[in-house]
Amino acid sequence: MQRFSSDDKAFSLPETVFELCQYLGFSEIKQAQWAWYELSGAVLSQYLFDENQRFSALLTWFYQERRFCEKAEYFSIDAADLGRCLLTRQGNSTTLATALMLLGRELDLNTSLLLLPGTTVMACRIGTEVHYVDPLSGKRLSREQLHALVRGELGNWAPMKDSYLKPATVQQVLTRMLHELKAGCIVERQFEAALACCNVILDWEPDDLNLHRERAFIAQQLGAIKVASADLQYFIDNNPHDPIVELVKMQLQELGEEQQVFH
Repeated sequence: MQRFSSDDKAFSLPETVFELCQYLGFSEIKQAQWAWYELSGAVLSQYLFDENQRFSALLTWFYQERRFCEKAEYFSIDAADLGRCLLTRQGNSTTLATALMLLGRELDLNTSLLLLPGTTVMACRIGTEVHYVDPLSGKRLSREQLHALVRGELGNWAPMKDSYLKPATVQQVLTRMLHELKAGCIVERQFEAALACCNVILDWEPDDLNLHRERAFIAQQLGAIKVASADLQYFIDNNPHDPIVELVKMQLQELGEEQQVFH
């Protein structure tokens, strides 16, 4: 049985995130839960009758009173760990947006997350209008500013796809968090934890070819040459026309010359 089911209905926020982070060796569930209980209780003081006023009160409370902000070490494990974000009140766009979204739901606001390329945005629907918030600053964003974020990540030619404005599922949010935790592990050279992140994502998305190639790099850092070779071969077999496949073949040949190291 998989440690974490691939069924989106089996997931919940923030509980599944806390479980994942403890499973991967990051924040402890109990500490994260107590931080969440404290915040989710305290935010109820902002429950105003008018939805627009309630939404504005949430933003003021979150950013000015509770002082949530962008973490200086933006690409670190701590910034990508929701439990640490709740404890320290610092995070990246995904953890801050998730915290803000969940607290908004405590106030009966219709909040959701948008997973734009390279960043996460919180959305709140009030009546027929959707408000977008930059989770790093609390500033409201227009549709044009959302498109500017996309262009900043993908280039000036990048279109604003309708899919970018579709609320993310819980599993999509968890997958993005795991990718960001994995990236933080690589930056901090915690390759065993990075490998564990890859394994959880691949349980859910076994056909992600780029992730197989990335896991090959991580496994190589740990001396797990057989795992790395198998992932590179999987990439080659399933993506024979990719422009980088010749480079991957060279990497596979080099791995064949290395000695397997057991940990």
